[in-house]
Amino acid sequence: MENKEFIFKGMTLNGIGMLVLNLFLYIASVGLIVLSPTIFSGGMSIVSGVAGGILLIINIIGSCGFVKVEPGEARVMMFFGKYRGTFNTPGYHWINPFITTKKLSMRARNLDAEPIKVNDKTGNPVMIGMVLVWKLKDTYKAMFEIDAQTMAESKAAGDAAAASAKTANIMNAFEKFVRIQADAALRQVAGQYAYDDGEQDNGELTLRDGSDEINKELEAKIDERLAMAGIEVIEARINYLAYAPEIAAVMLRRQQATAVIAAREKIVEGAVSMVKMALNKLSDEEIVELDEEKKAAMVSNLLVVLCGDDTAQPVINTGTLNH
Repeated sequence: MENKEFIFKGMTLNGIGMLVLNLFLYIASVGLIVLSPTIFSGGMSIVSGVAGGILLIINIIGSCGFVKVEPGEARVMMFFGKYRGTFNTPGYHWINPFITTKKLSMRARNLDAEPIKVNDKTGNPVMIGMVLVWKLKDTYKAMFEIDAQTMAESKAAGDAAAASAKTANIMNAFEKFVRIQADAALRQVAGQYAYDDGEQDNGELTLRDGSDEINKELEAKIDERLAMAGIEVIEARINYLAYAPEIAAVMLRRQQATAVIAAREKIVEGAVSMVKMALNKLSDEEIVELDEEKKAAMVSNLLVVLCGDDTAQPVINTGTLNH
């Protein structure tokens, strides 16, 4: 997309120097108006009074050209509705008073989105939230590609401090735009992945395990949506993830069951390894000769002892091995 933003190259003068000149001309114009009848007589008095009035009007118009630009701010310059560039040099300046300026903040802003309910890839409702860091990058797109200015003007109408409120409302309008687009991107990304591995076994990324990759994809999706408004995404990451309340209890039991099964598998695997080691040790060191039936009984007893939840209660056999 063509970049239509450019730096303002019009006349800019030092604001402090122009302020001193403006005050001097105010004194001179008022002096001409007030003192002209005393100093001059006849037609010269009228001429000097008119000259003082004209100078006063010029001064009043000129006093509208003072602009203060803070670090991290930019001014969009418009001359009778035509874009004349963006001015972002910090300081106190004087410009053409007929140029209209729109103040925009170029500082980074943080958006902590409330968790929203979405359906994951398998259709389960999950609650997911994110934190987003963004800032304005292209002032032309920000002012003219979306209707943030109109929304800000409608909010600031009737306010006693309309000028400052309008600037704040413009940024609030941008934040609302960012929130809506970020919400849509989050829903899109969350719907492409399952919540965890318990719902798929093909090795794909999940919302719980693939945080880095999913955060990068989420950042790219949001950045793509906000590019039209001249907004740059600095960082986007998921900061909240949980099952929706209506299925949370059921899913917790499923997760607990999965954990129990995994633990049992480990216990059985270790028990079989220990039984095998015991049989091999008895056979290699010729400690005792066991037939297949006694080996089976020994394996059964060892597995019960090793895999059982409760402590084994030994039973002493006072007879023979067979009774």
